[in-house]
Amino acid sequence: MKKFNLESLVRPNVWAMSPYSSARDEFTDFDKEMIFLDANENPFENGVNRYPDPQQRKLKSLIAVQKKVTISQILLGNGSDEVLDLIFRAFCTPAKDNIISLPPTYGMYKVLCATNDIENREVLLSRDFQPDIAAILKEVNEQTKLIFFCSPNNPSGNLIDIEKIEKALRSFNGLVIIDEAYIDFANATSWVQRLSEFPNLIVTQTLSKAYGMAGIRLGLCFASQEIISILNKIKPPYNVNDLTQERAYNRVSDQIGINNEIISIIANREVLSKVLLEVNFVEEIIPSEANFLLARVDNATARYDQLIAKGIVVRNRSTQPLCENTLRFTVGTPEENKLLIHALKELS
Repeated sequence: MKKFNLESLVRPNVWAMSPYSSARDEFTDFDKEMIFLDANENPFENGVNRYPDPQQRKLKSLIAVQKKVTISQILLGNGSDEVLDLIFRAFCTPAKDNIISLPPTYGMYKVLCATNDIENREVLLSRDFQPDIAAILKEVNEQTKLIFFCSPNNPSGNLIDIEKIEKALRSFNGLVIIDEAYIDFANATSWVQRLSEFPNLIVTQTLSKAYGMAGIRLGLCFASQEIISILNKIKPPYNVNDLTQERAYNRVSDQIGINNEIISIIANREVLSKVLLEVNFVEEIIPSEANFLLARVDNATARYDQLIAKGIVVRNRSTQPLCENTLRFTVGTPEENKLLIHALKELS
């Protein structure tokens, strides 16, 4: 890999621009007892009459300690989808550049390509849901800016081999994004711990899965200070509201409660996996390091409809490459899993 040059990847207009400077960027000590007449806010206190901290300093400070990174290596977004969109907008020139995604994978990569007018070069995973790095690198040209790895992968649930991602990081002079939405359920170390090794590495995570906060929409991005500063240039000034910041801080502070829920989900995942193997219409269970299981069945559409009739909604993933006749089962509470297991046995 030749010397990594971040400037060559950034859209020229983004590199040259100055970010919007809000009132809360110019005066940051707004927790002090001051009279704030700088932001044209409603002065009557109701708990949310003031603009939120645009850099979410209190929340980032907590996350930085837990993830063993610096605040300058963190970007927070209105869900991971905003974070991913910012990456596209900062580094990919519409109608010119391309990215590489690895189906079957998270569908928003393809949607964001279409939204931003970026070519999506798809390289299928193997039958065991692992990437072919040689095939990926063969698709790379001068306009390739991003390669996306989802690990654990959605919808298959498996981790992507470390050696394969390392080879991509060392061989590709663009940015490698590792989507770790499900990493908290995996027996693996987050790639966040290796940011210092790879200047072209971006890691995204979320509070929607293990943290149980899908409703507040908070996504996390970890990268070098230089990459984060580029993304901060183009993010909306107040993209994470006060209510989200407060709820996220309280939840992230409760590591014992979070870990107990993760332990429960993993234990129930193993129970569900064993039961599914005993169901006569289930042909295969893909080994999972996420909070769901992908099962290959005899007739996914028919089985999906049968479960709907019993009041249970799962996900039919059969339209995805390599996922013919598959259903994806999210691991629920112990009570929900018992109802699912009972329904499956009735259908056997």
